[in-house]
Amino acid sequence: MVQRFHILTVDVEDWPQSTLNHNLPISYRVVANTHALLGLLNETNTQATFFVLGKVAEAHPRLAAEIAAQGHEVATHGYSHESIQTMPEAVFKAELHRSVDVLRQQSGQPVLGHRAADFAISGRFLHLLELLSDEGLAYDSSIYPIRHPRYGVPGALRYPHSIRCASGRTLIEFPLATIRLGRMILPGAGGGYLRLFPYCWTRLTLQALAQQGFPGTCYLHPYELDTCEMHEIPYKVPTILRWSQSINRRSVRSKLRKLLTTFRFVSMGKAFEALRLEHLEIGLDLRTSPPVYALWPDGVSATL
Repeated sequence: MVQRFHILTVDVEDWPQSTLNHNLPISYRVVANTHALLGLLNETNTQATFFVLGKVAEAHPRLAAEIAAQGHEVATHGYSHESIQTMPEAVFKAELHRSVDVLRQQSGQPVLGHRAADFAISGRFLHLLELLSDEGLAYDSSIYPIRHPRYGVPGALRYPHSIRCASGRTLIEFPLATIRLGRMILPGAGGGYLRLFPYCWTRLTLQALAQQGFPGTCYLHPYELDTCEMHEIPYKVPTILRWSQSINRRSVRSKLRKLLTTFRFVSMGKAFEALRLEHLEIGLDLRTSPPVYALWPDGVSATL
């Protein structure tokens, strides 16, 4: 299966509310930053999937419609950006429905995709994927097949695969792009990794995945283009956090422009249409307890 595209995704959230304090109001800065990113995508003739936080959509009800009007896909990033790992299942279900409902109304599009805040669907929370199918979603992009203190599913498949739900329905999982170095699987394309790592790291990741015949899923946040935010936000930010979140933001625009002119990117919805479900490997079976990933990268069946 040779793919001639990669997938660009955007997590639309307001940095202080999503990272500093979930109770903070959503500022207009997220709108301005999203407009700046839309301009860059328009210049490079690139379509993307925008995973919009429900709180952002409610605070700025024209934004999802503006994203859709420029030819991009609108998907859900959940509602509050609180980690689902500390959230009762009933709350997760209610927040998911609330975010999907508001985004459908605002964008005028069907909402088919989901990404959990902080990629928080880890090995202990795979059963929550069933709720996505119950809500009528078709695909997810929450699995990061790496080992990380806050997120990740080590051993998960690194390329798009299908998930069998207990209901009999099927989801497609688009894991975040990674690169293999020896026995290590490392993050490769997006967010802080695009900001902090040299551009060649992302390029090598996508080239390696393309050589294997699979699209890579890249992500970023609109605030990563905002070079002034850490100097202007009216909240107290711990020094280390301020430094780690602001360093190298000035490099993101040029890296992203180079990326978008080097590779062909499509939205996740377009990739979903292009990838034939019957040809995808069944990577996860939610009919078992606990859920079982079919194959680790070395081909050994494993329970997560």
